[in-house]
Amino acid sequence: MSAPHLALAVDIGGTFTDVVVLDQRTGRFHAHKELTTPDNPARGVVTGIARLFAREALACADVGRIVHATTLFTNALIERRGARTGLITTAGFRDTLEIGHERKYELYDLHLPLPEPLVRRSLREEASERIGPDGGIEQPLDAGSLRAAAARLVDKGVESLAVVFLHAYANPAHEQAAGRILAEAHPGLPVSLSSEVAPQIREYDRTSTTVANAYIKPLADAYLGRLSTDLRELGLRAPLFMMLSNGGLTHLEEAQRVPVQLLESGPAAGALAAAVFGARSGLRDLLAFDMGGTTAKLCVVQGGEPLVAHRFEAGRERRFTRGSGLPLAISTVELIEIGAGGGSIARLDALGLLKVGPRSAGSEPGPACYARGGTAPTVTDGNLLLGLLDAEGFAGGTMRLDAGLAERAVGEVATEGGLATAEAASGIHAVVNETMAAAARVHVAEHGRDARDFALLVTGGGGPLHGCEVARRLGIRRVVCPPAAGVASALGLLLAPARVDRVATLARTLDQLPPEALEAAFQRLEEEAGAVVAATLGPDVPREVRRGADMRFAGQGYEIVAALPPGPYGAASLAPLRDAFLAAYDAIFTRRPPVQGIEFVNIRVSVSAKPPGSSLEPGLAAAPTPVGQRGLRIEGKLVPVPVHARAGLVAGARLQGPALVEDGMSTLVLPPGAVASVEANGNLVVTLPGPRQAADTPLMEHAP
Repeated sequence: MSAPHLALAVDIGGTFTDVVVLDQRTGRFHAHKELTTPDNPARGVVTGIARLFAREALACADVGRIVHATTLFTNALIERRGARTGLITTAGFRDTLEIGHERKYELYDLHLPLPEPLVRRSLREEASERIGPDGGIEQPLDAGSLRAAAARLVDKGVESLAVVFLHAYANPAHEQAAGRILAEAHPGLPVSLSSEVAPQIREYDRTSTTVANAYIKPLADAYLGRLSTDLRELGLRAPLFMMLSNGGLTHLEEAQRVPVQLLESGPAAGALAAAVFGARSGLRDLLAFDMGGTTAKLCVVQGGEPLVAHRFEAGRERRFTRGSGLPLAISTVELIEIGAGGGSIARLDALGLLKVGPRSAGSEPGPACYARGGTAPTVTDGNLLLGLLDAEGFAGGTMRLDAGLAERAVGEVATEGGLATAEAASGIHAVVNETMAAAARVHVAEHGRDARDFALLVTGGGGPLHGCEVARRLGIRRVVCPPAAGVASALGLLLAPARVDRVATLARTLDQLPPEALEAAFQRLEEEAGAVVAATLGPDVPREVRRGADMRFAGQGYEIVAALPPGPYGAASLAPLRDAFLAAYDAIFTRRPPVQGIEFVNIRVSVSAKPPGSSLEPGLAAAPTPVGQRGLRIEGKLVPVPVHARAGLVAGARLQGPALVEDGMSTLVLPPGAVASVEANGNLVVTLPGPRQAADTPLMEHAP
């Protein structure tokens, strides 16, 4: 019997579940798209795997590892579908969730909507105990008050508990004791301790993160347990790994312990894939643009790596306004999500203006053209009427699109707006493109960059469809479309390293912190993170260790994250540590305040290791496949344009726009004047016409 040589990836999105199998010996892969099953996401996963394995005659016994990403937990948090959660805090701190940061994200709005806490006040209790900021015990834990508080919450039907004691980041002894007491008093009740979930300073952020973890923990336990069972029944015995929000992998037990780390796992995989495919074309500064059926995501890749943030907001009251959501102290690939996907619904607002999204038809009932009961006009319906989609080969041929139903749905909004159906379809396409481009402009500007300095790498089922037009609106001249772009996020799961981030609070100035104590603190975090990596990929896999810290000038209220030189640290390390902070500060603010003292707030460690067998075969043909034609609406007229099969392209080939390139999972639209080059690595690199060459009217929009 041969050793397992297949790696399996599953990425659950709002509309489709993507399944990819990679042969680690040859680098070849096979992909399948299955409609997501919202009532039981595991059912769609199992169905998709079974269909792909049957189609390609693959054996479950040949699978050596399974990697999974899902938006299930993010959606549960946003839609408030988590467990009935209780919170036990230090006496006097019951209202931390309501007090928050004590500031308004829009100063002059008298009717400002604030994010509603995940735990209402009646489900918050207090325990008698107190630990000081230096870690000293000021009041011992009263076990009786803890038991009484937990009993009252259990009587109220609480299904999960969060325990957040004051200054537990400095000394977790009371929380650890509380965990043992609660496990004995209420066996089987999930308990989340802040000292394990978010062991860092700032009471509101730590409380919010721990509560969110407790809120989704029963859901994560149930879903991951059910999925593991279903995979075993299918014949898959390989270990199951989970993608984390920071772009790394971890084993199942760690994911179930701290599921809040999984919130942005799907988008993180797409950003990783973009970095890998961009590097194959020698591009290290990219905008990773992924458009699926429900949302579009955009991430800045600088120096070959996606930007990682150490703070995240869930469920924002105002999508693009910082401070309007629930703060979560987790490491996550920094990206922006836009309510614009293939299922985004078009409508006329009160002024008669065409709007698209953020409401989506999802997978049930889906766009009207899916013929699954949907009647609202969506982006996919509009794209079908414009000739951008192949009705017979959509989603790899797994479903047939109904143009008649699409015309009926789009026709209703057209009639309401006094437009022809074709004009309404063009309008839907144009509006969703501008929505995505506008969000991208803001996101890039917030990082102090100009979008024109980047190439745009497109993934997802809708990324190649809309990418060139979004790039044109941003002033970007180069667009990269990788192989199997429609399932690139799932491919990213197989390319991702195992990565674990750990954080600890020091809150000491640099001159007051002995280098030996700093080194000991870093080594402790590295050992903890290294143990998780070893449990994921094995003890002998080579690891990369990175150190960082949240630092600030003494007296400042907020800190920045600075990358630090590698250890070990000694007396000679003070100057390099100071220089690392100053370089990071100068890069953001360009000027320094007249202050000499520098303070460490939190220290951070990232330990990562690359899994074996993560190379990809480009999948180019030895000879070109014959080219067909399809009618495409260009400047309001139906024009026959060539259709190229992606699998039939040869290295070095050049394609002239207007044209379509199909690979079953997605379609790349080349506008007039664009030139696409086929690289030996499988990437399609599109050069768009400059401002003087570009047509006055975008590809899919009607001339005035």
